[in-house]
Amino acid sequence: MYVIRLANGRLLVPHGELTESDEIVQAYVEIGPDDPEYERLAAEALTEEESAGMRERWRRDDEALRLQFEEWKAALPEAAPPGESTGPGTPPGPVGD
Repeated sequence: MYVIRLANGRLLVPHGELTESDEIVQAYVEIGPDDPEYERLAAEALTEEESAGMRERWRRDDEALRLQFEEWKAALPEAAPPGESTGPGTPPGPVGD
């Protein structure tokens, strides 16, 4: 999650909270120039357009990687049923017999 500078100059800042069931919930909180952390966070902030561009690049790159994985997976030999040999060096049955 990144700090995002809104068009009005305010910042959306990632914020995590621990729930009663010990789960971490990630969200954004909006802060303005009166916040003590504003200057530090503003220095690293992305615009909404930059953030959207990053998400689009990730989706595009993720899709290419997914397709590459699917091609690799399709090229694998089918798995043998349990207890059958799957190739050289593979024990003929369950381990521990």
